[in-house]
Amino acid sequence: MGFIKKLFVLFILLALAAGGGFYYWMQQVIFTEGEAKEFTIKPGSSVRASARQVYEAGVPVQPLMFEALARLLGKENRLKAGSFEIEAGKTPVDLLNKIVNGDFSMASLAVIEGWTFQQMRKLVDAHPAIKHETLGMSEAELMRKITPDFPQAEGLFFPDTYRFAKGSTDLQLYQQAHSQLLKKLDEAWKKRVDGLPYKNRYEALTMASIIEKETGQKSERPMIASVFVNRLRTGMLLQTDPTVIYGMGERYQGKIYKRDLLTDTPYNTYTRAGLPPTPIALPGMESISAALDPARSDALYFVARGNGTSQFSDNLNDHNRAVNKYQR
Repeated sequence: MGFIKKLFVLFILLALAAGGGFYYWMQQVIFTEGEAKEFTIKPGSSVRASARQVYEAGVPVQPLMFEALARLLGKENRLKAGSFEIEAGKTPVDLLNKIVNGDFSMASLAVIEGWTFQQMRKLVDAHPAIKHETLGMSEAELMRKITPDFPQAEGLFFPDTYRFAKGSTDLQLYQQAHSQLLKKLDEAWKKRVDGLPYKNRYEALTMASIIEKETGQKSERPMIASVFVNRLRTGMLLQTDPTVIYGMGERYQGKIYKRDLLTDTPYNTYTRAGLPPTPIALPGMESISAALDPARSDALYFVARGNGTSQFSDNLNDHNRAVNKYQR
């Protein structure tokens, strides 16, 4: 066999050996035990830069080999930017597919029914997995970025547990929660009963927020709604403490006094007729449904029994007797 032929055969054997070694590497687990390793690929990164970012984040996969794998499989231009995590027992092929498929690492945030928007915003601002774009932004500016329809944020975000890709922006989360609220409100508005004393959906949302703050008993919400709807229909003042508390702002220190009930604010329903100008909290679905489908009753009053439930009355004499029985 001539020298050229021997060299060619040697080259083929080396190529086969290299190919076999590369195939073997593709099928081997990156690491066998321990916690999942997190890494982030920056927007606009090339396949080479992406491989380097994965390695520098602590994932023990050789960057040149990983780049070669992506190119060999024709996926070098399909890598997604974002935050990921790779668990023990995964192969380089698994890692590549995770990045190509956008299988981002996820985080969650729970917004509680009855919270104010400021409570929600404090939680969002402190979340470590969120990219904060709205820190220091005024509420009005934040709302301009979310919707042109509402200048004030209170009540306009649906309380729920949200799962999102780590590295998502706070603005994306607010937009999602706002869209969810509008969807839920629209669905309930379309099913509303006739004759309700609301001019529009926003007034219904405001009523729902009052119901949300008045009781933690979901079963009582239709009756609470009935009381306030009956009062609006007859021209009575709503006289609900949660609106007073909301209007007090930071002055509220856990108790309200007679002077607070007499001090006029836009939210004092003891001094002003009708609904307050905005919602006072983030209402859940049960409160929204109650506001738009209240119980059929003549009740105009209610008082807490002290066991988490309420006593409802159709007239002032019965209400005063209930107050004496349960409160005094």
